[in-house]
Amino acid sequence: EVHGVGIYGRRGGGVAEELGLTDQIDIFEGTFGKAYGLMGGYVAASSEIIDVIRSNASGFIFTTALPPAILAGALASVEHLKISDFERLKMRRNVAHFKSELKKTSVPFLKGESHIVPVVIGDAICCKRVSDILLDQHDLYVQPINYPTVPKGTERLRLTATAAHSKQDVDKLVSTLDYLYETAHFAERLSA
Repeated sequence: EVHGVGIYGRRGGGVAEELGLTDQIDIFEGTFGKAYGLMGGYVAASSEIIDVIRSNASGFIFTTALPPAILAGALASVEHLKISDFERLKMRRNVAHFKSELKKTSVPFLKGESHIVPVVIGDAICCKRVSDILLDQHDLYVQPINYPTVPKGTERLRLTATAAHSKQDVDKLVSTLDYLYETAHFAERLSA
């Protein structure tokens, strides 16, 4: 639920809640980043499972607990998104607009139901270069996603329109991507 909590489900419980599967899942692992706007993560499960994790997971044993200020912020974010649909609805409108506008361009992107829109570039150096150009020349921050996060040859820009974006923000990104795709030397890589 790294990308789903706060965004999907009637109360922001994630994809499992959206699909009505919450009661069938034994362990939830998620992040306080992304929709919650903080850092760190969590595991939610029965007390027995949590005891096993505490006792056996070296990554947990040798880590430091999150600071109280982060936890207070996470609690406030979770509580807010449990009752507010405003952010979820605005994000969905922005994502729908983003995908609709991208379809009008020649920029190839992976279609799907997720709010995440991958533009596969297929080359780590080119992916980083496109990311740098977007930031340096167009004031658009887009993180390149390279190996080992994705397999070699599938390097991509992972894009999403959030509730914090305006229609103008979305339109600027789409027109800039279209311009780069049509005019830059990356066209061959982007269409591969």
